[in-house]
Amino acid sequence: MDEAWVIEECRKGNPKAQKSLYEYFAPRMMGVCIRYAGNRDAAGDLLQDGFVKVFTRLNEYMAVGSFEGWMRKIFINCALERIRKERIFSRVIEGEIDVEDTIPSVLETLTEMEMLQMIRLLPEGYRTVFNLFAIEGFSHKEIGEMLHITEGTSRSQYARARQCLQEMIRKMY
Repeated sequence: MDEAWVIEECRKGNPKAQKSLYEYFAPRMMGVCIRYAGNRDAAGDLLQDGFVKVFTRLNEYMAVGSFEGWMRKIFINCALERIRKERIFSRVIEGEIDVEDTIPSVLETLTEMEMLQMIRLLPEGYRTVFNLFAIEGFSHKEIGEMLHITEGTSRSQYARARQCLQEMIRKMY
């Protein structure tokens, strides 16, 4: 796919280019959506919302950095908007948890699919923070700003997500 040409044609409203862009990036963006949504139906909704935003905001893309990275941010923000609307963090769980504990070495034996399935089983708040921190690489400070929670809450949610994952792994083995 000639990315620059497709983007330019999408900006002009060319339906064939839009279809091409969608078909090329949908599988990758679906992976992002599934990590945040937790199930395929909700992920499908996020995928559609994300592409609507991509197509409506395409003129904002200035070809600085990768197009896929630009799209990924849009999809993450769509997921976070949905989570905020559902007020996932209305019941904030504060507490001191040692976030430096290690995930057991058994993680090395898990497949990526097994790990993703376990992440999908996490409560939505834990799953969101876990995805943002462990997978997307945001800092707890950035996560706090994105989700309108404290940095400490982000750390706590991440630590609890890890504890849940560790418990799931213990039950598997």
